[in-house]
Amino acid sequence: MGEKEESNEPQALNPASNQEEGILDKLEKKAKKYLRGNKTNLKNLRDKKLKGQLEVREKIYGNAAKVAARAEEWLKPSEEGLLEPENPLERTYRIHQSSILPEVDVLSVSKAFDMKLPDLGPYTIRYLSNGRYMLLGGQKGHLAMLDVLKMDCVKEFQVRERVRDVVFLQNDQLFAVAQKKFTYIYNRHGTEIHCLKENRHPLKLEYLEKHFLLVGTNNFSQLHYQDISTGQVVANYRTGLGPTSVMCSNPYNSIISLGHSGGKLTMWKPTSGKPLITMLCHQGPITAVAYHPSGNLVATAGMDKKVKIWDLRKFEAIHSIPGHAQTLDFSQKGLLALANGSRVQVWRNKGSQDFGLYMTHGIPKGYQIGTVKFRPYEDVLGLGHSMGFSSILIPGSGEPNFDSWVANPYETNKQRSKKEVRALLDKLPPESIMLDPGSIGMVRERQRKEKLAKKEIEQQMVDAVVEAKSNVEIKNKTKGRNKPSKRAKRKQEEVFNAKKPFLEKQRETKEGPPQKKKRVLLEVAEDLPKSLQRFVKKKTM
Repeated sequence: MGEKEESNEPQALNPASNQEEGILDKLEKKAKKYLRGNKTNLKNLRDKKLKGQLEVREKIYGNAAKVAARAEEWLKPSEEGLLEPENPLERTYRIHQSSILPEVDVLSVSKAFDMKLPDLGPYTIRYLSNGRYMLLGGQKGHLAMLDVLKMDCVKEFQVRERVRDVVFLQNDQLFAVAQKKFTYIYNRHGTEIHCLKENRHPLKLEYLEKHFLLVGTNNFSQLHYQDISTGQVVANYRTGLGPTSVMCSNPYNSIISLGHSGGKLTMWKPTSGKPLITMLCHQGPITAVAYHPSGNLVATAGMDKKVKIWDLRKFEAIHSIPGHAQTLDFSQKGLLALANGSRVQVWRNKGSQDFGLYMTHGIPKGYQIGTVKFRPYEDVLGLGHSMGFSSILIPGSGEPNFDSWVANPYETNKQRSKKEVRALLDKLPPESIMLDPGSIGMVRERQRKEKLAKKEIEQQMVDAVVEAKSNVEIKNKTKGRNKPSKRAKRKQEEVFNAKKPFLEKQRETKEGPPQKKKRVLLEVAEDLPKSLQRFVKKKTM
């Protein structure tokens, strides 16, 4: 009678506690990407002091990851907006610019425009790393710097000489131009600052931002490295594969890649006179090269009408696109733009390194596209062609969230000067350029036997001979047994004994270790003559 009946109805849950648990689960999921790898396994660690220190360090890393996840939840960074088809039969490459422009905001509409400059082309274009400024270089000597954010022309002038390539240096204050005879450096007001006569008849320019190195190729098939902070020539190598105007730098390790007329792709660093890697990519001349922002993928185009995407971790082609391309470029989000004639194609990675056609664009017939470049931190693709410049919208190409410590499109003069001073203090030496930059902080494995140099071995032998001569003890013997010839013979024996181990080592390195003679045992004695039967091994019963 006193027992209470148990009710089968579920107990009411607290909605506030459920909401808190859901928030914590979301924070833990977001905090995983901010962790420095997996947690260390401390169960098998015997040192209690070290174990306690590592536990404290792991707690600090975990709390920092949670703080970063909370900040991300508060700031709510935007994500890239890609074109997505509504129906399975719809294709994104059938959507043209005329369909995109009416659907975007006013600021995005102003980023799509055309500049007709028919008398001074074809044009080469370059963007600054923060995407605010753009350089235009006409082949007939026309140079212009544009503030693309405010749509304002900073400076425009004529050099009255052929222009082959242009590139920004550390910021918008200086830029380099590859002209007919030499490489010139100008400031943003059009004033000539330097004339680099070491690199004659330049064809292509690249700038390594972290090392302050200006890299160029010329008509003499030379690869030229010059430090713009000191003016010194770091390296100047002959490639041996002919002159080339196809050059690109890897953003991950600052390795320079050159495409040659024999279909080979070579990778160089300033401290090596020979290419680090030589890849046979095409069965004809290479026309364009572009690197993925991660540095693991590289796209090459050749005259064999193929565009190949290579995985540098395996040095294998993972995708091949049929067609010819005169210029290539990767966006910050991994979109690949390729152009030939008056047509532009943009390819997208659908997943598991499977690229598919994403967008297409055509300019009026007769226009020849020379350069395609994605504008950083914007969904914009710039086209430099024979009749001027065009800018089109490519949704999802740019990084939507910029880091003001890395690249700030809205930086002031004070911020720019501080950033330049900080970059000079953090400048990396040319020796730090290598295929795997992660090996710089690693400790070299201990070798079993370190091979000494030839001079060191000779010096050790001389020291051993001198010590042997000084340690020779000659006793005074009876008359007739203490001749000078016997004394000299004794000294020669000591010198020979001191030299003997060094001479044996030299003989082993030349001929290899001495091999023991194998004794041949004859087991069958019936067919042998009596003189050889005594060499037969006797079997024990």
